[in-house]
Amino acid sequence: MEAPNLASQLGRRVLVITPNSTEQAEKLLTLLKTGSAEVAAAIAVGGEPQVEKVLEGAHLARECKCDLVIGFGGGSAIDTGKAIAALLTNPGDIYDYLEVIGRGSPLTKPSAPFIAIPTTAGTGSEVTRNAVLASRNHEVKISLRSPWMLPTAAVIDPELTYTVPPDVTANTGMDALSQIIEPFVSNQSNPMTDAVCREGIRLAASALQTVYADGKNKQAREKMCLVSLFGGIALANAKLGAVHGFAGPIGGMFPVPHGAICARLLPVVMETNLTALLSRQPEHPVIERFAEISQMLTTRPDASAEDGIHWLQRLEQEINIKPLSDYGVTDTAFPDIIKYAGNASSMKGNPIQLTEKELYSILEKAI
Repeated sequence: MEAPNLASQLGRRVLVITPNSTEQAEKLLTLLKTGSAEVAAAIAVGGEPQVEKVLEGAHLARECKCDLVIGFGGGSAIDTGKAIAALLTNPGDIYDYLEVIGRGSPLTKPSAPFIAIPTTAGTGSEVTRNAVLASRNHEVKISLRSPWMLPTAAVIDPELTYTVPPDVTANTGMDALSQIIEPFVSNQSNPMTDAVCREGIRLAASALQTVYADGKNKQAREKMCLVSLFGGIALANAKLGAVHGFAGPIGGMFPVPHGAICARLLPVVMETNLTALLSRQPEHPVIERFAEISQMLTTRPDASAEDGIHWLQRLEQEINIKPLSDYGVTDTAFPDIIKYAGNASSMKGNPIQLTEKELYSILEKAI
């Protein structure tokens, strides 16, 4: 791996963020000892990234005089690491900078050097400029966001994803797919993001079912790592949509993995968006993009927009995507979910503004 060389170039004392104790994490810590940078401290992140864990990590990093942060793991470890790196160089409290529950002030200084090493193929967080964090006290997920937060380096090794279990592979894979579909139909799509989205959709269509069935399929794992990377690039340069607009509030209120939310919502949101566009804006050019997505997913040049939605629905069944009710999401929370989702940055990228009735319908179908 490149990690020891990169660490030696970027810092002297390292804080490493890892998933809860894993063999891979131990290998990384051992490998880093071969370089000149010292591992001064390490913390484990379990579940979704938390504001409280960021505060704990930032305190530990300052105490140990760390000048480099490495995030090793899924989006949780990487987002936690990005936030810690930002706090190491910017004065004040994290609530000075957080959106929604804080002042939302901009960061004024570049983050401390940060290396992202993803071990799942899902969020694309290794190439984005924000960290999505859950606040237990507020029961929401919010962003710490700044151009200064782009990781200094990203090391992407598909072999690190070989041991990811099938259910996590399915959820993170569908998250990655949602992050190349949503920017492609968002109201801020552009030629650059269109190019990576088109390639990413084709790759995901050919690999996701395979990697779910055979986690050590080298070619499929490589493809899904690229899908995740492309999704991160796309969302950082366009916008997302209702899938991710809902994901933040739901993830803040219920113990649902981010990927599981996106996996369940993707076909439902696509169907609702298409129906709304055909009903209220039948001449909207994005309708053609839904047909193009279908043709890429199904590999059929004559596929209609509806065919792609049916393809996704069948895929959900084949890779065992669970309804959100399995994670405790209930309809009593719908009003609060919709209220918070309406203010989400991602929701503002949706190709059409959905009515409250349509938003309720999405949630009803997803649970």
